[in-house]
Amino acid sequence: MYRTKTCGELRLSDSQKEVTLAGWVQTIRKFGSITFIDLRDRYGITQLLFNEKLTEQLDKNPLGREFVIQAKGTVSERSNKNKNIPTGDVEVLVSEFKVLNKSAVPPFTIQDDTDGGDDLRMKYRFLDLRRNAVKKNIELRYAVNRATREYLHQNGFIDIETPFLIKSTPEGARDFVVPSRMNAGEFYALPQSPQTFKQLLMVSGYDRYYQIVKCFRDEDLRADRQPEFTQIDCEMSFVEQEDILQTFEGLVKYIFKEVKNIDYTEKVERMSWDDAMWNYGNDKPDIRFEMKVANLKVEGKNLFEELNQTDFPVFNNAETVVAISVPGCSDYSRKQTDELTEWVKRPQIGMGGLAFVKVNNDGTLKSSFDKFFNAEQLKALAQYSKSSPGDLILILAGREERTRKAISDLRLHMADRLGLRKPDEFKLLWVTDFPLFEYDEEGNRWVARHHPFTSPKPEDIEVMINNNPLIENAENYLDHHYAKIKANAYDIVLNGNEIGGGSIRIFQRDLQEKMFAALGMSKEEAQHKFGFLLGAFEYGAPPHGGIAFGFDRLCAILGGSESIRDFIAFPKNNSGRDVMIDAPSTIDEKQLDELQIKLDLK
Repeated sequence: MYRTKTCGELRLSDSQKEVTLAGWVQTIRKFGSITFIDLRDRYGITQLLFNEKLTEQLDKNPLGREFVIQAKGTVSERSNKNKNIPTGDVEVLVSEFKVLNKSAVPPFTIQDDTDGGDDLRMKYRFLDLRRNAVKKNIELRYAVNRATREYLHQNGFIDIETPFLIKSTPEGARDFVVPSRMNAGEFYALPQSPQTFKQLLMVSGYDRYYQIVKCFRDEDLRADRQPEFTQIDCEMSFVEQEDILQTFEGLVKYIFKEVKNIDYTEKVERMSWDDAMWNYGNDKPDIRFEMKVANLKVEGKNLFEELNQTDFPVFNNAETVVAISVPGCSDYSRKQTDELTEWVKRPQIGMGGLAFVKVNNDGTLKSSFDKFFNAEQLKALAQYSKSSPGDLILILAGREERTRKAISDLRLHMADRLGLRKPDEFKLLWVTDFPLFEYDEEGNRWVARHHPFTSPKPEDIEVMINNNPLIENAENYLDHHYAKIKANAYDIVLNGNEIGGGSIRIFQRDLQEKMFAALGMSKEEAQHKFGFLLGAFEYGAPPHGGIAFGFDRLCAILGGSESIRDFIAFPKNNSGRDVMIDAPSTIDEKQLDELQIKLDLK
């Protein structure tokens, strides 16, 4: 054996034992005639002491960082103990050693505070994975995986694999497609999710299914999105929404306990989609802090008309005016409010400016628009915004969708400035009652807000069956019956991040066909794309529903990180490239000929 112990397990109780260790050279420190080497493996670091004779050998044939060596010796108590590592009370007095493999000089230091930038570390990811900080992330990912499997097994779920080579049905994000050599001119697609397969498994009678599975989407990448990602994919038969919510908030609580030793005993709050958008400006609110949105001017509500204040064009000409009251910031200087104004003007926020009201501790009010509002009007505005003495009211005005998103972003920005979003504090939330449809004005048609297999709420099924999805005038789509239909869908939110989402599914053929028609599919198109599913629904499909968790995102939040890439062993960069193996890459002409593919690059 190359080793009898790992570099992380020796303790004082092992003193005087003969051991053999193997690992990578972390650091080398020479003191006169003796040399100390920190030897590292996956489990930790152990200090090796090389005596005068062995130091002479090292002088002749020096070791370097990341050399792989084997060392035999006796465990001894250290005179200068290191309390920062579990093995810090002992060292190994080396009697003999062997170089198992030399190493070139690493392109960056293999330690937590490395000098390697992102691009360099991604190119040499196999080295980056040696760093303790990255290793902890990978170990946490494994712990979440293991806890998930344990909980689902205990609750009667079975792990069933589904195909990776499937049929392309590009009604959502773009598919990654794979040419078939044996079926010339035809292509497989990589699954964006196992959605239809897990529904087919419900028809097959496997009433509790799960997978921890790779999914693929060929879409433009944002800062923290990967073209391949991992889901905890689950489905259950003979269930209603409440059954799903109870089962899977139980899963998250179990993961908290097993991975973080956190007993999450409080009741998981529930909130409708309407309330989330109205009070927080987005459908995945961070409820670790308050700072709710005050809707000063929205459809059906105009505070300024109530106050008889119609002279300020910034508010009067805006479709929407919203505000947040930021606690303890009434003493912000002109420089600080100017900084916030510039922040909301950034292209990614897109607002024209920022208005504010300072609610001073003595009860006086000072605003950036004093000449348009009298004292009573400012007081009413402050009361409507639910402000308190010491608050700074920040106000945005503009188009509905952009302004609501901007106030949501500003709310999170101010919470970050005030330290209200603590990474070691966790708050769960269910968001329910989403709209079933969104209207695509450009395409003049309805699209599914989630996916076309989501069932309407039971009370809305008749509305959907008895109404024609087509409308004559796009300007009137909000008045259409379909605009009011709610989905039997739910998202689970953790610290302002959607970590999972799902729905009760359609399981009757006639309702599924009606859904496809609402999305603009002809009967022929629906049969071509989803005939296998429609056919299955004719053979006793049970009521069913499920959920899929973003496994990478869940790991990142539990690890206190903003980036899912830190928790994936071999991630892609922001351009979807694996710079380590240089993929994607071209293929040679012989392969193209076999696939009967001719490239026309322009």
